[in-house]
Amino acid sequence: MLFIRFLIVGGIAATVNIGSRYIFNIFVSFGWSVIFAYLVGMITAYTLMRFFVFSPTGRGVASELWRFALVNVVALAIVWSTTMGLAFIVFPFLNFTWHTEDVAHFFGALSPAFSSYIGHTYFSFKN
Repeated sequence: MLFIRFLIVGGIAATVNIGSRYIFNIFVSFGWSVIFAYLVGMITAYTLMRFFVFSPTGRGVASELWRFALVNVVALAIVWSTTMGLAFIVFPFLNFTWHTEDVAHFFGALSPAFSSYIGHTYFSFKN
């Protein structure tokens, strides 16, 4: 049940991530907009996971947030490399041209689901 709640909350955060990328992309390049949007999604994810997924750790918010951020540095690298790799290497090679940046970002945002679950379960929110 914990994993299901994690996926639901992660899906909400991923939706916020992808939606905010459109706004950031007005002002900065696609690559930077993916990074900025990831940060918005990360803040959303932490807030929702703290209240709806994981039990209180007994540590302060600063400790949880620091650990959460460390796990998310790894996840950001996965999201960014997956998104950029699909959009600018894989999709052009396959002649895939339908909303390439959107599709790439969608798969990129989903790509760290299992590694993030493990990191947050055994590190960020570990009692």
